[in-house]
Amino acid sequence: MAHVNDRAVVERLMRTKGTWAIVGLSTNEWRSAYDVALYVRDRMGMEIIPVNLHGDDVHGEKGYRTLADIPAEKHPIDVVECFVNSQKVGPVIDQAIAVGAKAVWLQLGVFDDAAVERAKAAGLDVVVNSCPAREGWHFGL
Repeated sequence: MAHVNDRAVVERLMRTKGTWAIVGLSTNEWRSAYDVALYVRDRMGMEIIPVNLHGDDVHGEKGYRTLADIPAEKHPIDVVECFVNSQKVGPVIDQAIAVGAKAVWLQLGVFDDAAVERAKAAGLDVVVNSCPAREGWHFGL
């Protein structure tokens, strides 16, 4: 059964200050993650942690190769935002569960019903096929 986003969850995640690990955020300015991460940090007021294949720093923020590489002092991770393709998002969600993240947010066009069900079963809030930069105007952000 396809996931339906709960508007109250979307609003709570967007309004509650916290730490967002952004998986797929790299230094490539042409990727949507680059600008959306700035929105999350600068408009929504969240701390962001870039997670990418090379562990590159982005927007002056220390980067890591995996969610497991993020040091304990950066925890808890409130939201893991997934800018990876659907075929790769399952392992990212499993990592989010393993590190104790509170929520996963799958960007526009990213779907994995089985992984979403694993996240829900583990007690995580889930948002699918959505973008905080597109949702913000609904909440005056």
